[in-house]
Amino acid sequence: MKTGIVLSGGGARGVAHLGVLKALDELGVVIDCISGTSAGAFTGVLYAQGLKPDAIFELIKGLGFLKSIRPAWALTGLFNMDGMREILQKNIPDNNFNALRIPLTVAATDIRKGRIYYFSEGDLISAVLASCSLPAIFNPITINGNLYVDGGLIDNLPVKPIRKQCDFIIGSHCNQISPDVDVANMKSVIERSLLVAIYSNTEISRGMCDVFIEPPRMDRFSSLDLSKAQEIYDFSYRFTKQNFLPHHFQKSTAA
Repeated sequence: MKTGIVLSGGGARGVAHLGVLKALDELGVVIDCISGTSAGAFTGVLYAQGLKPDAIFELIKGLGFLKSIRPAWALTGLFNMDGMREILQKNIPDNNFNALRIPLTVAATDIRKGRIYYFSEGDLISAVLASCSLPAIFNPITINGNLYVDGGLIDNLPVKPIRKQCDFIIGSHCNQISPDVDVANMKSVIERSLLVAIYSNTEISRGMCDVFIEPPRMDRFSSLDLSKAQEIYDFSYRFTKQNFLPHHFQKSTAA
C-alpha cells in the first residue's frame, strides 16, 4: 500500500507537522509520497530529503525564520528569501525533485494567471520558496518566466495532485479555527482574516483524506512568531500519539 501525507501551510504553526511526522515515525507509518504548501512544503522537502523530524526542528529552532529573511528594497515585497534559500542549499545538495528520497509535490500560486501550480520536477528549491512566498511580505519567485507566490491562497492542503498516486492519504492541518480566540488589534484582525480565507479552501481537500490530523486550537499561535515553536512541536506530537494508533493508518478492506 502506498501512503501519502499532505502538509498544510500555516507559517510558524507549520512546526506542528514535525510533531505529527515524529509520531508517525514512532507508530511505524512509512511515508511514500509528500505534498505540501508553504510551511508544509518547507517541512516536507527536508523530510523528503531524509532528515528526521527532531533534526529539522533543531535546524529551524537554531536558525529561525527571522534570521533567514532579508530586506528586499522592492515594491513587490518587504523581504526576499535569500537566507532561506541558503538554508535549503546547505541541506539539499542536489537541487532537483528527482534526487529526493521521497517523491514531493509543492503547491504555488501563479500570481499573474491566478491559478495553482503543482511542482514535482525541476528546480526544487525555487519551487519551495515560491510556495512559501506570502504576498506583500516576501518577494514573488520567478520560475521559467512566471511569477509565483504562496500556494495557500488557492490550495492550502494539496491533496488533489497525489490522490491518484496513493492508496492512503494522511492530512496534517495546522490551522484549526476556534471560536474563543481574542481579536484585539489590527495585526490579529488581519491574521485572523487570512486564516479564515485559507481555511475555506481546505474543505474539499480534507474530505479526500483517509486520516485527517488537526491538533486543536492551533490558531492561538501566531503564524509569524516562532517563539512558541517548542510548544507547538510538543503539543502536535502528543496529540497525534494520544489520538492515533497504527491501525488508523491501514486501508479498510470493508465493502
